[in-house]
Amino acid sequence: MPIDGLPSNGHTRLSNIIHDDPELALQRRATVNKDDPGQSTENGARERQLTLGEQAEEILEYALVEAKTESAQFWKRLTGTGKKVPTWRMSLRNIVMSSPLNVLLAFLPIAWVARYKADHFNEAERFSFAFLAIIPLEMMFRWGGEQMALYLGKSLGDLLEITLSNAVEATLAIFLLFKCELRLVQSTIIGVLILHLLLIPGTSFLVGGVRILEQNLEERETQLNHSLLTLGVMAIMLPTALFTALNRGDILSEARGGEQSAGTALLTDETRGHFLVFSRALAILLLAVYVCSRIFRHNPPGKKGLSAGDAEPPPEKEPETNPWACITLLVVTISIMAPTAEWLVDAVAEIEEGSSIQDEWLGLFLLPLVSFGADGAVATLFFLKKILTMNYKLEVPDELARGIAIDLSIQFALFWMPFCVVLGWWIGKPLTLPIDLFEVSVLIATCFLVNYVTADSKTNWAEGLIMIVFYVMISKAIVAWFYPGQEEIIPFMRCESVASALSGLLNGTITPD
Repeated sequence: MPIDGLPSNGHTRLSNIIHDDPELALQRRATVNKDDPGQSTENGARERQLTLGEQAEEILEYALVEAKTESAQFWKRLTGTGKKVPTWRMSLRNIVMSSPLNVLLAFLPIAWVARYKADHFNEAERFSFAFLAIIPLEMMFRWGGEQMALYLGKSLGDLLEITLSNAVEATLAIFLLFKCELRLVQSTIIGVLILHLLLIPGTSFLVGGVRILEQNLEERETQLNHSLLTLGVMAIMLPTALFTALNRGDILSEARGGEQSAGTALLTDETRGHFLVFSRALAILLLAVYVCSRIFRHNPPGKKGLSAGDAEPPPEKEPETNPWACITLLVVTISIMAPTAEWLVDAVAEIEEGSSIQDEWLGLFLLPLVSFGADGAVATLFFLKKILTMNYKLEVPDELARGIAIDLSIQFALFWMPFCVVLGWWIGKPLTLPIDLFEVSVLIATCFLVNYVTADSKTNWAEGLIMIVFYVMISKAIVAWFYPGQEEIIPFMRCESVASALSGLLNGTITPD
């Protein structure tokens, strides 16, 4: 039976009913029926007569009505009701013309041939072909995410777009985890965070600010992003700080000399077990925080989720593809990207074994550059076109002007990183969060710079340049081999026992790089 005094169209939020006590419910009824005092008195008397079971039945019935209403609205959005939905033919044409980087799809069959004819190609060639083939797939994910966002609405659309933009890096991390390249997984996670916090938004701010004084960011989103980003970075710092605090002296030198101390006693399977429990607990908490933050963004408290003084949202663009063609595109792209990313990881493992390149450089810079390959190519084409045509009024490409890279970093820190920890728990890979001290220090400095640059919710091209320069400073420190890596955490980053890994490290069968 319907609830008296409440609209039957499902627009009043169910949470307002569930959390009310009987007295507050009576007050609401009196307010709703203020134009009819007789009806208000009648409803109040009836409310007192309802048993708890009858109230629960009414609430459940109202919840079902609201769920049906929201489902119908979601289906109308998804099918493009009220929008000019392109035909299949027009959709396919727009997919092909979605980005000039689609020409790199020509490397896709070459990468597959190089994988199955490995005796005709060396590891560097296989890596290069797979790397170039993944770049247009990355752009397909982004473009498909943008198009689906037009059918899903802002909150769900933003979540899908961010998730698809992180798909390639997350896939690489998962494949590295399955192959038990734990140290590369950690370096790749840090590298992706630094890239998404410095190089990609720096490029976006630089290119987007060449014609205007400053770009405005949404203030409410920026404030929440600062809190989420800081939490993610601090969660990475905690296990590393604990490991450093427990470290007593030069562990490896003491072990090589046969000495026993508090430091050498730290590198045991029991200690790694404690850090595994610590890391998994942090991972679960981070996942919970990320889910709650998405719920907050999807349904913030207050009237229509707006704050005082919020501007009207900009008009939506018309979609360039119909939803079913877009879903098909995403499924096909995922099916192609997954094996290509796995072969890229295989080539990286071969390069690592056959060269003196250090894990820090591979994880922090080479693998994350797959993500920047698309943005870097778009930025390069934009500047070349601007210089060659001498047209300084060219519109900035949407891929660079959107500037959602900080959201990508937040999802990677609060969702994909803890997801890898939990996945490693499930498949028996001991991925822990004590990470190389230098990498964590760089990440903290990056977080500080990004929060400082975006604190006023405004950016300009000079601040974009600052972010790019700092990224170059970090890469210079690694590329020049100034930092060989922290040896003490290597035994924790192996799938065999800590004692076996420590023995291999001491006798030279396992090298720091």
